[in-house]
Amino acid sequence: MSLQSIITYPDPVLRKKSEPVEKIDKDTQQLIDDMSETMYASRGIGLAAIQIGVLKRVILVNVGEGLVVLINPEILDHEGEAQMEEGCLCLPGVMVEVKRSETITVKGLDRNGEERVIRADGLLARALQHEIDHLEGVLIIDKISKIKRQLVTSKLKKEAKERAAAKGSSRN
Repeated sequence: MSLQSIITYPDPVLRKKSEPVEKIDKDTQQLIDDMSETMYASRGIGLAAIQIGVLKRVILVNVGEGLVVLINPEILDHEGEAQMEEGCLCLPGVMVEVKRSETITVKGLDRNGEERVIRADGLLARALQHEIDHLEGVLIIDKISKIKRQLVTSKLKKEAKERAAAKGSSRN
């Protein structure tokens, strides 16, 4: 296993759509292990492969009920609506109110290639939806008003420029 860097906004890779996993092989297993180590080290409750720069449809979630690994996940059904504050490892320091389905049914493959169907509600449903959004290039800031989004994105872009400038000056 190896710890990976989490890509942060405004990196354009976060807007790309992830490709289906065609074959679960040793590279897929290594990806899952790397994602798991990275998610736990970052103190996150979920991670999509795209967040570490891998455009594959793989997500991990652990909301305190054990690690859930889903390859090629898809939402089959959804019910209700709930609004709650969410953060994202790709958007450091950002917390926004996001409306999501309250209960969902998700289908995908586990790390052994076995089909799994999960009916989830509460935080698990929210985390699964959040990570599946990443696979489509969708971020939580896409789910807020245009004015709030402009405020958040300009702040994040400014911070990214400052980090890049600090890295550049530390090399001199």
